[in-house]
Amino acid sequence: MRELRFIAIEGVIGAGKTSLTKVLSNKMHAGTILEEFEENPFLAKFYADPKKYAFHTQIYFLMSRYRRQREIAQIDLFNSRVITDYLFVKDRIFAEVNLSEDEFALYDKIYSILAVDVPRPDLVIYLQASPEALYKRIRQRGRSFERDIEFEYIERLSEAYNTFFFHYNSSPMLIVNIKGFDFLANPKDLDLLHSELVNLKEPRRVLSRE
Repeated sequence: MRELRFIAIEGVIGAGKTSLTKVLSNKMHAGTILEEFEENPFLAKFYADPKKYAFHTQIYFLMSRYRRQREIAQIDLFNSRVITDYLFVKDRIFAEVNLSEDEFALYDKIYSILAVDVPRPDLVIYLQASPEALYKRIRQRGRSFERDIEFEYIERLSEAYNTFFFHYNSSPMLIVNIKGFDFLANPKDLDLLHSELVNLKEPRRVLSRE
């Protein structure tokens, strides 16, 4: 069995990161570090008026995510295991999509300073889905602060995520096409995912039912 002490689960909004983090951490007897997106006071305002509130939203997220990542750095990973529902670098993906050129230049200076102290995962699980499927999931879960999300925004995020993870090589990665899987309701799906990640030998592998 691979030594997986720090696992990060990633994917565009609506991919099911937090739900999978919770069930997988239970299966692997791991602790969890979850994003605190609902605490961002600018998030709903951003979805309603992206240009006006993008920088405020991004800086709040950056500092919140950094603080949570520092909690991981303080955990004794030789004796513990932790799973998170995000990868720190995701913050920069969102920043590139949402910020103006000048805003991003300032943001990137702050990000570069903070990123030095962020631990690197032993494995990244990237949950991949079509923009249509993601948008449908977002609508179905009905979070109030997400009601103003536009489909075009999910399309842009999906393109940015796919481009980033196509080139990502900082950690081994299991890419999971979530279509056809139900990791919450079907224990066999979760067992399959668990087997794939602990037996992953190559730098990246795709798990798909298509």
